[in-house]
Amino acid sequence: MELLLIVLVLVALVVGGVASTVRIVPQARRYNIERFGRYRITLQPGLNFVIPLVDRVNTKLDVRETVYSSNPRPVITEDNLVVNIDTVLYYQITDPRAAAYEVANYLQAIDQLTVTTLRNLIGSMDLERTLTSRETINARLREVLDDATGKWGIRVNRVEIKAIDPPASIKEAMEKQMRAERDKRAAILHAEGKRASLILEAEGTRQKSILEAEGHQQARVLEADGEAKALERVFQAVHANDADAKVLAYKYLEMLPSLAAHGNSFWVIPGELTEAMRTVTGAFADNASKAAGNGNADERRTPPVPTPRNAIEQAQREAHDEAVKAVEEAKEESARADRIVG
Repeated sequence: MELLLIVLVLVALVVGGVASTVRIVPQARRYNIERFGRYRITLQPGLNFVIPLVDRVNTKLDVRETVYSSNPRPVITEDNLVVNIDTVLYYQITDPRAAAYEVANYLQAIDQLTVTTLRNLIGSMDLERTLTSRETINARLREVLDDATGKWGIRVNRVEIKAIDPPASIKEAMEKQMRAERDKRAAILHAEGKRASLILEAEGTRQKSILEAEGHQQARVLEADGEAKALERVFQAVHANDADAKVLAYKYLEMLPSLAAHGNSFWVIPGELTEAMRTVTGAFADNASKAAGNGNADERRTPPVPTPRNAIEQAQREAHDEAVKAVEEAKEESARADRIVG
């Protein structure tokens, strides 16, 4: 029984010793091994063997890219304004031995180096340049950090500024400025829209006036063409029928009543009126003498019978009387107008 117990103890010691010699390292991890307190080797992912009670694991490091976000830090700009800057850092351990033995706490060292570099960069810029030069600050910050952390076995891949918070008074002033800029742009856009509207309205009025003028022009041209054709037909009819001066004088007098119908208070009497009246009067006198001679010779035989010619002469006399009356009325109106003007 005692022998069995001893065997079991020996088996347990052997199993424990074999187990303590085996180290399984996960993927993306690195283990630093020390032998009697001195760095010996860095274990890679997979199955590894160490000497029990001689070798021990000092540090376990993650070699994947890691994100580190620092707390907002106050930084003074060139124009003596305090701004809080929040940064985010993307880094990766490339040398586990250096990361474990070259620096005591690499995260704290990176944080302090970031703050120092930011204060140097922002201290040479004013607030407006700081707010508009993030890319420049990021590039410069990454360059400085990558150069400093290289000896620590760390590579800085990216550095980004998450936020730049100016003082509350500066924020209020910036908001007022942005509001004023937006109001200015809105006023400019409104003015441009109103200007475009007025231009379009003026163009429409111009086109309307042009079209109306062209319409009036075409109407007057057509009216003048109609009058010209009418005069041409009258002229052709007069020459074709070989009208004598008496007929033309009668037609000339026939137009006078139409002039009097317009109610004009001032007339211009042409010089041809006297000649026309003389011609018509002579024609009427000749017809009257002929009619009187024929009447004395035939009155004993038969009473006079109205003829178409007599009807025409009567109509002419009536037209003559109306024309003379219209001329007299025109003379009276002209004299009245002269008295009013005088």
